[in-house]
Amino acid sequence: MTPPRSAELKIIGLVSSLRCSQLFAGLSPDDLATIASFAVTRTVAKDDYLFHEHEPSVGFYIVQTGAINVHRVSAAGKEQVIHVFRAGESLAEAALASPTGYPANARAVENSTVLLIPKAPVLALLAQRPDLALRMLGSMSSHLRVLVGMLDDLTLKDVETRLVNWLVKHSRGQAGGAPGTPGKSAGNVIQLPGTKRVLAAELGTSSETLSRTLAKLRAQKLIAVSGKSITVLQPAALAAILRRNLGET
Repeated sequence: MTPPRSAELKIIGLVSSLRCSQLFAGLSPDDLATIASFAVTRTVAKDDYLFHEHEPSVGFYIVQTGAINVHRVSAAGKEQVIHVFRAGESLAEAALASPTGYPANARAVENSTVLLIPKAPVLALLAQRPDLALRMLGSMSSHLRVLVGMLDDLTLKDVETRLVNWLVKHSRGQAGGAPGTPGKSAGNVIQLPGTKRVLAAELGTSSETLSRTLAKLRAQKLIAVSGKSITVLQPAALAAILRRNLGET
């Protein structure tokens, strides 16, 4: 029997979302339709949790809209952000094979929509399609590189150095909209897709400390801030500050 038009439109919409995902980009329409047939759309309100650390895995997720903060909480109660996932990015693939469930917490930092790719059908599909398993391994390797880069950045000695390092990375030609980067750059203008609170979390500091540090750089006329835009006015001077703070000059 021909499925109702609404069901057809739903599959078409899901296929479109999957095609935009880094994980599934390049798959054939038939493969995408197969995955779309068991994908589940979920909405997550700002500050609501998608999952908690050690919860049994029900599958992995692809962000359609919004942003999902994946983090762990230390014994002292301090939250450490691992990564903020945005539209087109996938998360929690590794939990599919983990007997201990999800390795971290995931919370929406904006009103978000995600696709749940359920565990049982995706594992059955991967058993038949090892090429898809290789794609997922590649995606997890990409996540690992992001994590290693974050750990490198957090070893920088103070908030000013971490912020200047972030600005240097994401100003002219560095972000360029590349997958996994927190901001997109047009010339020396960095557009933040999220709030300054999200950026503060990614830099391992508080919103108040970030605001004070941004104000200091503004007062030195090194940057200008307008809404979600940060304009790097003196990239060479910022790079010089970074080298000095790292003891490279």
